[in-house]
Amino acid sequence: WDEIWQAMETLISMGKISYVGSSNFPGWSIAQANEAAQRRHTLGLVSEQSLYNVAERTIELEVLPASADYGVGVMAWSPLAGGLLGGVLRSGATSRRASATMSTRIESLRPQLERWEGLCEQLGHPPAVVALAWVAQRPGITSVIVGPRTVEQFDDAIASLDVHLDAVTLEAIDEIWPGPGPAPEAYAW
Repeated sequence: WDEIWQAMETLISMGKISYVGSSNFPGWSIAQANEAAQRRHTLGLVSEQSLYNVAERTIELEVLPASADYGVGVMAWSPLAGGLLGGVLRSGATSRRASATMSTRIESLRPQLERWEGLCEQLGHPPAVVALAWVAQRPGITSVIVGPRTVEQFDDAIASLDVHLDAVTLEAIDEIWPGPGPAPEAYAW
C-alpha cells in the first residue's frame, strides 16, 4: 500500500487525479488502504464502487461497515442485476436476457422473481424503478450507477428518485431477497 499511495500522491501532485477510489474491494482491503494512507498523512480512498442490488447483498457484511467507518462513499453498480430485477418475467426474455446464462439464472430464481414482480405491481411501480429506489435508499450508499440504453430506462432511473419505500415495503423486499444479516454476527457466530 505504501507504494500505491506514493504513486497516487505523485499523480495528485502532478494534477492528473484529485482523489482515489476503489472498485470491488473487500472490506479488509478498504481498511488496509486507509490505514496505510493515514500513516502517510494522506486522504486515502474516498469511494468504493461495488456490486449491489436486492439479489446481491454481500457488501452488507464488510464493505458497507468498513466504508462507513472510514468515510468512504459507496457507489452501487448493477442495481438491476443485469436486467434480472427490471421485470424480466413480465417483459419476456429479450436481448441480453435471452442468453443461456440469464435464462438459467431466471429459472433458478423464478419463485423470488414472481414475488418481486408481484410486489412491484402492488406498489404501482415498474420493477426497475423499485429496484433502483431500494439501492438508492440503502444506508451507506452514496450513489447508484445506472446504464440506461433507452429513453424508457432513463425515465425509470429518474422516476426512482421520487419513490419512497416504507418500512412495510422494505420488510416485504427482505422476505423475498433476504440479506446476509447484520455484520459481523451474520458470519462470525
